Amino acid sequence: MDCRLGCGACCIAPSISSAIPGMPNGKPAGQRCIQLDDNNLCQLFGHPERPKVCADFKPCPSICGTSNQQALTIITELEQLT
Repeated sequence: MDCRLGCGACCIAPSISSAIPGMPNGKPAGQRCIQLDDNNLCQLFGHPERPKVCADFKPCPSICGTSNQQALTIITELEQLT
């Protein structure tokens, strides 16, 4: 599955404990990553500064669902379970 451009669910719903440029302590669940632009695109995509955890995330139907809203819901639920 290819990432849906403009979704941004994986940059909003989960907590990220690794440092992110502009967010040295990572980010809490439910908070937008500072690197997510107004079009919900990662400004670090393809750059070496992008955190490994982000680069390692691979979209799949069971996590991303069939819509941006469904992805946000699924990832939020997974975050709450962990």
